[in-house]
Amino acid sequence: MNALAPPRVSGPGGTGRPRPRSRPPLSWRRRVLVTLGGVGLFATVASWWYLEFSPAVLLDGTDAVARLVGRMLPPVVDDPGRTVDLVVETLLMALLGTVIATVLSVPLAFLAARNTTPHPVVQAAARGVITFCRAVPDLVFAIVLVRAMGIGVLAGVLALALHSVGMLGKLFADAIEEIDEGPREAVRSTGAGRLAVLVSGVVPQVVPSWIGTFVYRVDINLRISVVLGFVGAGGIGFALQSSLRSLSYDAALGMVLAILAVLAAMEVASVGVRHLLLQPSARHPRRDRAARWIFGAGLLLATGFAFAWLRIDPLTMVTSAPDVVAAAMRLVPPDFGLVGGQLWEAVLQTLAIGVLATAGGIVMSIPLGLLAARTVSPHPVLAWAARGLMLAVRSVPELILAVVFVAAVGLGPVAGVCALGIGSIGFLGKLVADAAEEIDLGPVEAVRAVGGGWWQVLFSAVLPQVMPSLIGSSLYLLDVNIRHSTVLGIVGAGGVGFLLYEAVRTLNFEFAGAIILIVFVIVYVIERLSGWIRAQV
Repeated sequence: MNALAPPRVSGPGGTGRPRPRSRPPLSWRRRVLVTLGGVGLFATVASWWYLEFSPAVLLDGTDAVARLVGRMLPPVVDDPGRTVDLVVETLLMALLGTVIATVLSVPLAFLAARNTTPHPVVQAAARGVITFCRAVPDLVFAIVLVRAMGIGVLAGVLALALHSVGMLGKLFADAIEEIDEGPREAVRSTGAGRLAVLVSGVVPQVVPSWIGTFVYRVDINLRISVVLGFVGAGGIGFALQSSLRSLSYDAALGMVLAILAVLAAMEVASVGVRHLLLQPSARHPRRDRAARWIFGAGLLLATGFAFAWLRIDPLTMVTSAPDVVAAAMRLVPPDFGLVGGQLWEAVLQTLAIGVLATAGGIVMSIPLGLLAARTVSPHPVLAWAARGLMLAVRSVPELILAVVFVAAVGLGPVAGVCALGIGSIGFLGKLVADAAEEIDLGPVEAVRAVGGGWWQVLFSAVLPQVMPSLIGSSLYLLDVNIRHSTVLGIVGAGGVGFLLYEAVRTLNFEFAGAIILIVFVIVYVIERLSGWIRAQV
């Protein structure tokens, strides 16, 4: 009998025919992934149907986009000195806001991580604070703070800081939850106290991830600070808004290119920082320690310089707290009945915009992000080209993209979907590239050693390692896009943003509080779902 033939069923009731091979049962992890994919596909199709999204509309708007681009070219910089000052101001606002957010996020992250929190109630409260900071759009923070503190960079810095806690706190906590418990248990076995266990057993493991997140958040805050200037919160945004309102699109493009130059410089700097701090060399430990000390000292000096350049008194952030609290308390109690069913229709539209834009962003970002990773890309030139494309996309705020698409396809959610979908390339693509560069190279070398080609390496050694990060980043992109869609309505790109902006502008803070509460609940649900899925996969 052929040893490779399938066994035959004999004996009582046997037919003598080959017994079919049984397929191995689906693992719990695979079931979760399949279910998640099915739910995502259904939500994408439903959102496509609800918004009546049609690619033909984009094709019909190409002439309008061409005319708009023609009015932007060639770019003009009317006052180079003033533009440089505004760019420096915007960069320092982004840096200072991120530093303040980091100081606030570190203790919150330890309280929010399930393996370091003192109690589940404390964890839920900390996660709630983090989610609230992420649910409130940065523009709303800026508007409330400008009302409380007046026009200026201080309101912008604090708005960036509070909103950044939503991202930094979450990612810091996620990094803590993913640590190896071995070193922590080893420190605990020596009889060390709780604080010593955290400092010696947890912090050394999470610092590399925290540094990468910090550098990336500075990049994000640089783009956000451009938009905050629209409401008088400092930076280059106010000048950019003036150019758009006066239809001086060539001057607006000049400012966008100036921002692009700064982002390009930051991208190069971040690559160097990541190489020095996140890829230590066993042959040069002293150089690695010196690099960390130099980075820390440079960050302290830059923070002090930012306070001096922006003319911000640190004590003012403390003494103005009562005014900020008083302004925030005007958001309660929330009023859900001001515009009736129009509110819920706008909220549903916002959800559909976020889902559809996220789906499109994932489809475009994953291939581009993998090509941008030096450990995966077939050629270094291709990696740098992909990085450059993501950088160019990231340099243009979603609000500006929305203005372009509104000009192309008209008012409505289609413009919002397109703006957020394109903007997702710069956000998710970079996260995918960074995750692919941080994988264990052992499996990659093993596949190559047996003759595996690029595709085999990608599917056998890279994707299995980046999948948890990819799922978490994609879910995070969903709540980012939902929050951003609440802002794009300001320029007529659909969703609840127009109602929110009008409520704040006309001092209907109770109605604004209702909208913020709804967005908070949505983001919080996605946050908990993301945490559960990450734990499963």
